[in-house]
Amino acid sequence: MSKLYTFEEVSKHKTREDLWMIIDNKVYDITAFVDEHPGGEEVLIDEGARDATGPFEDVGHSPDARELLVKYYVGEVDLASAPVKVTSANASGASNDQPQGNPLRIIIPLLIVLGYIYYRFYS
Repeated sequence: MSKLYTFEEVSKHKTREDLWMIIDNKVYDITAFVDEHPGGEEVLIDEGARDATGPFEDVGHSPDARELLVKYYVGEVDLASAPVKVTSANASGASNDQPQGNPLRIIIPLLIVLGYIYYRFYS
């Protein structure tokens, strides 16, 4: 019989050095996989320490990715326990509650388009 973990127990494992995740009611210790994840470590850390079934399914992971999970399996989640809201911390330790993004990803393409329009019509 596999070990049962409550949502609260899983929620305590939310750092890069100790990261757990729930997928399909199974608990995985993915700490050793953080550096290998093709989508980057940030995605795992953001979704870690909670039920990540939805995001895992949304990405459309391959059968190989599902097979890889077996290696990190540590037990089952106790469905009688109450889910815990986990707030991730970024590198500075601040909460991720506010939207993040670099405004340059909008400004630079806008400048390129404006430059093209200027070149096309005023040159």
